[in-house]
Amino acid sequence: MEFEALAVVLIIVAVIGTGAFAMGYFYRKYKANLERKGAETEAEQILAESNAKAREIVLEAKDSALKFKTTAEAELRERRLELQRQEHRLQQKEENLDRKLETAERRERAVAQKERDIETNRAKTEDLKRKQLAELERVSGLTSTEAKGLLLQAVEDEARQEATRRIREIEMEAKVEADERARKIISLSIQRCASDMVADSTVAVVPLPSDELKGRIIGREGRNIRALENATGVDLIIDDTPDAVTLSGFDPIRREVARLALNKLILDGRIHPARIEEVVQRAKTEVETAVREAGEQAAYEAGVHGLHPDLVKLIGQLKYRTSYGQNVLIHSVEVANLAGSIAAEMGADANLLRRAGLLHDIGKAVDHKVEGPHALLGADIVKRLDRSVKVVAAVAGHHGETKEPQTFEAIIVQVADAISGARPGARRETVENYIKRLEALESVANSFSGVEKSFAIQAGREIRIIVKPEEIDDLSAMRLARDVVKKIEESLEYPGQIKVTVVRETRAVDYAK
Repeated sequence: MEFEALAVVLIIVAVIGTGAFAMGYFYRKYKANLERKGAETEAEQILAESNAKAREIVLEAKDSALKFKTTAEAELRERRLELQRQEHRLQQKEENLDRKLETAERRERAVAQKERDIETNRAKTEDLKRKQLAELERVSGLTSTEAKGLLLQAVEDEARQEATRRIREIEMEAKVEADERARKIISLSIQRCASDMVADSTVAVVPLPSDELKGRIIGREGRNIRALENATGVDLIIDDTPDAVTLSGFDPIRREVARLALNKLILDGRIHPARIEEVVQRAKTEVETAVREAGEQAAYEAGVHGLHPDLVKLIGQLKYRTSYGQNVLIHSVEVANLAGSIAAEMGADANLLRRAGLLHDIGKAVDHKVEGPHALLGADIVKRLDRSVKVVAAVAGHHGETKEPQTFEAIIVQVADAISGARPGARRETVENYIKRLEALESVANSFSGVEKSFAIQAGREIRIIVKPEEIDDLSAMRLARDVVKKIEESLEYPGQIKVTVVRETRAVDYAK
């Protein structure tokens, strides 16, 4: 019974399972049919949209093709028209070229004909010229070469006379203008720098209260005077000159030290070798201080700043140096101010010219110790301590001793140096040098042909030349004056300027009887 009940249960379960399976199968089939129909509907919709888009694309392509075709046809028409226009222009150019070529050929033929006519006329002219030349030679009795020589000589003489007259006119115009401007520049410079006249002596003389002190200065067996000479390097000259002792030495600094030391010893009264050495050492210190102060004061008066201390010391030493009786330190300050004033008037560097003017004679501070011209010695010192190329050139060339061309600055310093040294009373000159300078000046003038005699006047600042009137005419006298000036400038050294006057006169003398 239990087995049958179990079988029945199994059968029921199997029937239920089969029904459930059948129901699930049909449900899935139904659902699949529904999905298939939806997919078919969606595919049809997509296909319809694709067809519509394809039609639109085709229409757009047709429109684009139509537009491109229209544009291409328009461009083609435009190019055809342009080609036609160019072809027309080329045709016109060809026609113009043909006409020009024809005209050129006609002109060429005409030119060739003219050339033939010119050659014919030239041959006729040459033949006529030869005939005329032969006739002129026959009439004048001169060959063509001789006639050309005479003509050239006449033309040359006329040209020389005309050139001399023209040179004279130019010189007069330039002289008037240059004299006026130079007078203005120099007067302004001199007005700005008006210094005193100086005539210092190169020998130091120490006054004595009485002649009794001469014996004390000499000392027992001359030991005091020997001690003083050894300590200072200066010679003491004790002679019959009343109440005075003379100090002689090449070094102005040593001479000043000796002068101060001797004055101190005279005032102190204690004169013996130990005291002499002490006083001389103190005098050296005082002179060194005075030298430095003098250099600083000179630089301040000249308006020059930033100098090397050694340069300031050398400048101060010029206080005790004279040249032809003129104090070199005062002269240097004066040249610095003059050079600065001239530079300011001419638009040059006034500060540089002041420095060059102050340092131009610095070589005189050492020229008693070193061989060589003071200008070149000073240039070496400035080159070593200042290193300004223009200042070095100005110092080296202020006397024209260098072979290099003079610079603008050197010329200004040279002019200022001449103004300071050549003014009346500034310097003294020995009689021997004065006479030699006058004789050299007259010998230069007498070396020219046609000069009868010459006279140096105005203390050598003017020379008058008397010429032979039968040998020198007026124009030649002008040339002679210029030639003499050139030779004086080349061969002589002189302060300031020298006036050359050529005198030509003809005298007619007769006697009434």
